[in-house]
Amino acid sequence: MSSRQAPTIAALRLYFPHVAQARPTRFWHRLSAPALARHLLLAAREAQIVQAILHHVSSGYLPGERLSHHHPELTDMRHPQCLELLDTEQRLRDFMREHAEELRKVHAVLFLCELPLEHERTG
Repeated sequence: MSSRQAPTIAALRLYFPHVAQARPTRFWHRLSAPALARHLLLAAREAQIVQAILHHVSSGYLPGERLSHHHPELTDMRHPQCLELLDTEQRLRDFMREHAEELRKVHAVLFLCELPLEHERTG
């Protein structure tokens, strides 16, 4: 057995309304701020987070809001979105610190995970 312990794998789920926007960082953003989901996906990619998935939410609600159902032609501005990031606990905590300004109004939940199952190869 190795005395070095493997880093803890974690999943960070970020919940926010569909209408949420990132803070403007360029002149053109002042005219139309970027969507928070897209901004955080690009930031995760740039930070080399192992995996990022924007989940489709068919129905749900955020704290203090009414129940919302997804409709392909009309999306309620308060309809919830969920972005899930997967990496080590430390890298996800670093990501949250680095993007603290954008995450102020986001509900973040950090799940510590078991080690991923490795598929045995036969052959």
